[in-house]
Amino acid sequence: MARKKTTPSGAALTHIDAKGEARMVDVSAKPATERTAVAEGRVIMSKATLALISSGQAKKGDVLATARIAGIMAAKRTSELIPLCHPLALSKVTVDIETDAKLPGCIVRATVKVTGPTGVEMEALTAVSVACLTIYDMIKAVERGVRIEGIHLIEKIGGKSGHFRAGD
Repeated sequence: MARKKTTPSGAALTHIDAKGEARMVDVSAKPATERTAVAEGRVIMSKATLALISSGQAKKGDVLATARIAGIMAAKRTSELIPLCHPLALSKVTVDIETDAKLPGCIVRATVKVTGPTGVEMEALTAVSVACLTIYDMIKAVERGVRIEGIHLIEKIGGKSGHFRAGD
């Protein structure tokens, strides 16, 4: 009989069955609880490009508003983009984008909330990723060397594994 695949730390990989094949996790027996996830990423660019965004002078329009909407839409469609993710009825998605002259660039943060049997980490990470990609798309005509960096989970609240905060 094959054993369940594990990580080097000994934790089981939940999306791999005993035969080593990909599977969608059965969450039907898990209770519906409130779950929240926060993710963040950065879009690094020149000061001149950041000034275009801040002044609203980008040729394609309002970069930050467009990226915010794109991130929210992406969170809602995560299960269509990431194999084995459950479709979720999200109760809240916010995408906040702040410009930072010190980077220079934009800091993108998404908060996603659901009451259900599984978490929303992938939805928060997808929202940040697509918002960052949208910023790139809207400014690539003036600067192709823009970098997207540091997309990561900041915090996860709820569920069986409890509270996670990056850096703790």
